[in-house]
Parts: sequence; C-alpha cells; structure tokens
Amino acid sequence: MKGIIYAFLGGAFITLQGVANARISQDIGTWQTATITQFTGFITALAIMMVIRDDTWKKFKEVKPVYLTGGAFAAVIIYSNVTAIHHIGMTLSIACILIAQLGLTFIIDCNGWFGVLKQKMTIRQLIGIMMMIAGVVILKF
Repeated sequence: MKGIIYAFLGGAFITLQGVANARISQDIGTWQTATITQFTGFITALAIMMVIRDDTWKKFKEVKPVYLTGGAFAAVIIYSNVTAIHHIGMTLSIACILIAQLGLTFIIDCNGWFGVLKQKMTIRQLIGIMMMIAGVVILKF
C-alpha cells in the first residue's frame, strides 16, 4: 500500500512540475527552466538529506557510472515535457508520457535490462497498454 501511495504522490508531483515548468519556460526559456528545476531539486534533496542524516550517500562510489546519468535524463525529460505541453496541452502530454513510460518499462521488464529482475509479461499487460493508446487516440480526436 505504501508503494501505491508514493506512486500516486510521484505522479501528482510530476504533473504539478510540468505545469510549473511550462509556465516558467514562457518567461525565461525551456533550457533555463530545466536548469532552475534541476538546481532547486538538488537543493531540496540536499536539505532533506541533511535533515534525515542518512549517510548512505557515501556509498555513491559503488554505483555503476552509467546509472549516474539520471540527472542528464532529467534535463531531457524537463525539456521534452515542457515542449510537449506547449504544443499539445497538459492532458494529452501526460497521457503520452504515461504510455511512453509503460511501453519502455514493459520492454525493460521483459528483457531484464538495467539489473531489473526479468519478468514474464502477459497478454493482459500488453492489452492494457493498447487500451491506453486507444484512450489517447480518443482523447486527441
């Protein structure tokens, strides 16, 4: 249950971040918005880490270097989301983002990429993704 609550929180904050970033980018530009978002995210995470006093961050040398690219991914995510929102609106953007996330996670789970436990995906899961795609098509037209 705790995981589901955090997933909903994460989804809500991704949406709120998208709205805020789209608005900010109208005034200062998209890459500038990505820079500010990344910086404020860093400051917030650092402050929380200092309050919690979790010293596991010291183990970051054990992390495979390829996984340290997450911040770079975030910059592209912010730019892409803001640009999508400006072109197709918030609702359709989030719907497409969710489909892209589900589609890629489906592929990652099937292949066991990135150290994820390989999952056998069923036709029901594939049908679910197809239904989401159909929903976006209906939403758009």
